Amino acid sequence: MSKHDDNAAAEEELGDESKSIIFSMISQFTRDMDLSRITFPTFVLEPRSFTERVTDFMSHPDFLIRQSDDPVQRFVGVVKYYMSGWHIHPRGVKKPYNPILGEFFRSQYEFDDASGAYFVAEQVSHHPPITAMFYHSPEHRIAIEGDLRPLSRFQGNSVGMLLGGYAKIHFLDRPGEIYEVTYPNMYARGILFGKMVLELGEMSTVTCKHNDLVFEVEFKTKGILWGAYNQIAGKIRRISTNETLFEISGNWQTAMYITNKRTHAAKPEILFDSASEHVVPQHVACASEQEPNESRNLWKHVTKAIRENNLQAATTQKSAIEEQQREHVKEREAQGTRFEPRFFQLEIDGNYHPKLVIDDIPKEPEAAKERVSQWIFAKLDGSMQDMDRSEDDPVVLATQHKR
Repeated sequence: MSKHDDNAAAEEELGDESKSIIFSMISQFTRDMDLSRITFPTFVLEPRSFTERVTDFMSHPDFLIRQSDDPVQRFVGVVKYYMSGWHIHPRGVKKPYNPILGEFFRSQYEFDDASGAYFVAEQVSHHPPITAMFYHSPEHRIAIEGDLRPLSRFQGNSVGMLLGGYAKIHFLDRPGEIYEVTYPNMYARGILFGKMVLELGEMSTVTCKHNDLVFEVEFKTKGILWGAYNQIAGKIRRISTNETLFEISGNWQTAMYITNKRTHAAKPEILFDSASEHVVPQHVACASEQEPNESRNLWKHVTKAIRENNLQAATTQKSAIEEQQREHVKEREAQGTRFEPRFFQLEIDGNYHPKLVIDDIPKEPEAAKERVSQWIFAKLDGSMQDMDRSEDDPVVLATQHKR
């Protein structure tokens, strides 16, 4: 069993200058104020875009691709996959870049069994912020689609990010077997006084109506006088009978445990231990192969400045990107045109779905690879991104030396 008692990875102590900036900024806030239009200082930024941060949930694909023939065990695997994504975050309390409208991030994965997956996320709306995403593994016939709609609120000594939106996990070789996912909320505590701490709170669910199963989990926030950080308590139960099949507890940042309630003598077993699990890396094309509004290329100067701890340069570069976005809005207004997402479309259910229809993806792996990779990695001129080209952008190379 993993023994992790330190919460330092989710805590941060601000210096006096940073605290002064925060105090000056929040003096203009009112409780429950929507912060989506607020420009935050660069010292609170994580050096990557929210379009890339979404990929944290794709870090442990083994829990999905190793499918059991037993529907209950398959459901446990999906729960394990879902819960495994939360422990990946920057040290301290950091906020990713707010993606600009039309910004996108794309990558591919190679698994240990020589199979793989493809991913794309796009900022389809700026106000309100909506990030749509799609993930597909051709060999394992798994597809994930969804959109995330973060809404930030000022709550006194905390900033809360309410994670709206949806996600669906499709096992394409099992007709009707779709797992619907909702998210907890995220909180940055201690922005006025005390130590800044990242917490998750409230309920989230994983539901598979086809197999009559639901997972309900409470992410518990620490009390002022008692309690511990990062605790969870959840149950897997039958929807029709309300029978509890498993209980899940532990710490979402470190180790979680599962108990089989159908066996009265059963003891908790490890569900997930972040210290012992392997994170599958993603492969992203070099900056020279990326388009101007592709996330890493778009934000590379800001990222370089942050890694060099040059906050003035980071602020200047960030402001230039934001001003460019405002100019694009003015141009569309003057021309009477509307923004059209490249990879996703808003459908009648009110959600964004990939323009590549999931049911139209070929079953044969090689044909699926060609279809999906062509859709994701084709450039506007029709050529394909060269994923094997070595990085030669001097800004990015300088950034890599600072890591």
